[in-house]
Amino acid sequence: MRLLPEEGLLLRIFIGETDKYEGKPLYEQIILKARELHLAGATATRGIMGFGADSRMHTAKILRLSEDLPIIIEIVDTKAHLDKLMPFLDETVEEGLITMEKVRVVKYRHSDQ
Repeated sequence: MRLLPEEGLLLRIFIGETDKYEGKPLYEQIILKARELHLAGATATRGIMGFGADSRMHTAKILRLSEDLPIIIEIVDTKAHLDKLMPFLDETVEEGLITMEKVRVVKYRHSDQ
């Protein structure tokens, strides 16, 4: 089991649901790459409403159903581990926002089963 230090970094990647890389959803490809690089974990969340740099509204409201909802991918790990993912993100994220901020890791546990 790999431990995370108390001081970690949170990487957030904001992309669109329809963004693709090699014909597959980009959010899936990012999470698979994070797993391949043995990062601590990754979560993709679908937003219910949002807009980006172009100010086009994306919403899950029934009367304005969007086919391109916002996706946020969050990954907490050390800087050294997150830096391994950055070249892949630079290559694949053509539109979106990537942020990184310091976080305090309170607990990181998993089952050894």
